[in-house]
Amino acid sequence: MKKIINKPENYVKEMLEGLYVAHPDLITYTAGDLHCLVTANKKEGKVGIATGGGSGHLPLFLGYVGKGMLDACSVGDVFQSPSAEQMLACTKYINSGAGVLYIYGNYNGDIFNFDMAAEQADFEEDIRVESVVAGDDVASAAPTKPGEKNTRRGVAGIVFVYKCAGAAADAMLDLDEVKRIALKACANVRTMGVALTPCIVPRVGKPGFSIADDEMEIGMGIHGETGIRRGKLEPADQIAEEMVVKILADIPFSQGDEVAVMVNGLGATPLDEQYIIVRKVDELLKKAGLKIHRYYVGEYATSLEMAGISISLLKLDEELKKYLDAPAQTPFFVQL
Repeated sequence: MKKIINKPENYVKEMLEGLYVAHPDLITYTAGDLHCLVTANKKEGKVGIATGGGSGHLPLFLGYVGKGMLDACSVGDVFQSPSAEQMLACTKYINSGAGVLYIYGNYNGDIFNFDMAAEQADFEEDIRVESVVAGDDVASAAPTKPGEKNTRRGVAGIVFVYKCAGAAADAMLDLDEVKRIALKACANVRTMGVALTPCIVPRVGKPGFSIADDEMEIGMGIHGETGIRRGKLEPADQIAEEMVVKILADIPFSQGDEVAVMVNGLGATPLDEQYIIVRKVDELLKKAGLKIHRYYVGEYATSLEMAGISISLLKLDEELKKYLDAPAQTPFFVQL
């Protein structure tokens, strides 16, 4: 695989330098650390929302810092968690007295470091921090029973959580209310993915796993985590149907329910192919009696140059719909 890079060890640093040059009206950094990305438009008195995670997933995670969504993102190396110190620096910058909400994916490194940063923020800075851990990947674990901890991975569906919680914070709701909205979005979003090719971490220089030219893997994670089955590549309609059926079986839907739909490219899948999937998803959802409120199509959570797509559904009520529809502007997400 050919890559347009300089030295592999400078991959993340130079990517961040480019982002700051391109979007000075929306983002900057704090603590003298390029990895501590924060909004350039801090809104006094509002709840700050921070996320974080490894690089290699653009626009996830840092691409959603801006107006009406997130306020900060601590950025790790490719597929590596940022440090607790970087998370704390972001927390201190975005706190304006209303507290800070962490929203991040269900990955051990991120959980450990965000928990540590939250403790430090409370103990050293007297900043109240609450956390919401997104886990929307239907393929990664069985459905959670009442009272059980969700062990599913967080994937592209976290963008819906960012959007709803970000709009709630922008409407000046307090920390408890913003957390409630984030949890509600988490409880109502499901995602399923399919991968056709591996990705290559720049510092490693070779694929992290192999998949034959005529194969696909249903349910593969965005770091190459094992899916639920591998088989011969099938037509787009067949792939879409298997994924939608699994998502619809995982969350109770009733005739007439409204949903937002995200068809997400994993990094090397053309928009043409994504819209072929959209066409079939639309047919399947309408056949199931669901109403589609909005489509989001494009790259929202990638895995470097991995070919494949994911499908996310967010079940809506009037409250979530209001926050989903609110305007937002970030380097990678604009909604008027």
